[in-house]
Amino acid sequence: MTETIVVKIGSSSLTSEEGGINKERIAFFANELASLHEAGFRVLLVTSGAIAAGFKKIGYASRPKLVHEKQAAAAVGQALLMQAYQEAFASYGTDGGIGVAQILLTRADFSNRKRINNALMTIEELLHRRMIPIVNENDTVATDELKFSENDTLSALVGNLVKAKRLIILTDMDGLYTEDPRKNPNAVKIDRVDHITDDILRIAGGAGSSVGTGGMRSKIEAARIAMRGGVPVFIGRVMEPGDLMLAVKDDGKGTYFDTNEHNLTTKKQWLGFHSMPQGRIIVDEGAEKALLLGGKSLLPAGIQAIDGDFHPGDVVEVFNAHQQSLGRGVVNYAAWQVQAVAGLSTEEVRRRVEVSRIEVIHRDEWVTLRA
Repeated sequence: MTETIVVKIGSSSLTSEEGGINKERIAFFANELASLHEAGFRVLLVTSGAIAAGFKKIGYASRPKLVHEKQAAAAVGQALLMQAYQEAFASYGTDGGIGVAQILLTRADFSNRKRINNALMTIEELLHRRMIPIVNENDTVATDELKFSENDTLSALVGNLVKAKRLIILTDMDGLYTEDPRKNPNAVKIDRVDHITDDILRIAGGAGSSVGTGGMRSKIEAARIAMRGGVPVFIGRVMEPGDLMLAVKDDGKGTYFDTNEHNLTTKKQWLGFHSMPQGRIIVDEGAEKALLLGGKSLLPAGIQAIDGDFHPGDVVEVFNAHQQSLGRGVVNYAAWQVQAVAGLSTEEVRRRVEVSRIEVIHRDEWVTLRA
């Protein structure tokens, strides 16, 4: 099967600080993406830039802050962005150039299994027809509570969804460093990462430019999502012709995040990355080890506390005593039932509540999210 490559490009790479599209940069990236396409890869682009492209056109002096202003800017900018991509790809390929298609998604689309499966079928048909799907968040309708924090996360979810061969997240840095090399010339570049530890997260940089919203930290968080879904990641710089192909060929100017995980089933992907948890369960050290290392289900005996009002069949997130997220699962108990039997033995649980199965979360309905 032809390999699928997902490439994410941020606002700062596509637009100017003053607002508006930088057509020279879009032409450059179109050339890089066209090279992959013509080499036989299935190429999918996750783009930012709609708000940044539109706010100047609509008459704002700077990037707007209010939700309705951002949504208006996005409505204008998304059309300008797609027009720029269409023009840029028109000179490649045959019969009028490489075709592009717009896919606008929100977090709510991912949380609904039917809707995201429909989106996947659309994307697969476009890729089959040798089009380049261009994915962006639907900023015009997304509300704050349903928005992605930035498109780095969106790119990881899309990469997992299409079972990409590699996710390439572009940035103005040539990879991850032990410290910010712009501030400390002795910072050391990290070429490869096979395990995202708390130390890796701590050394990830802060916010990006005033145009974009994602810094290095958000890119590392996205890499963790993709790696857990079985998709290796490259985070780095593409500044010269051929750099994108080098990134795909394992010789890019950046950091590679390898994974030994296998692609999750569609159901497990939805559970781990797209579902919206209705509550939290805090477990003790024994339950943590059983879930992460022992391949076990979650029993009432290992539960310390709960938060939220959930019901059987809802998704809940499980945390350890240090408030670190361990994973998600489909719960078999109502919140009040878990509260009533937390910390009790199986025999005592059976005497106190009536449930369909003794496991609070069965192993088959669980996804580990902590490495």
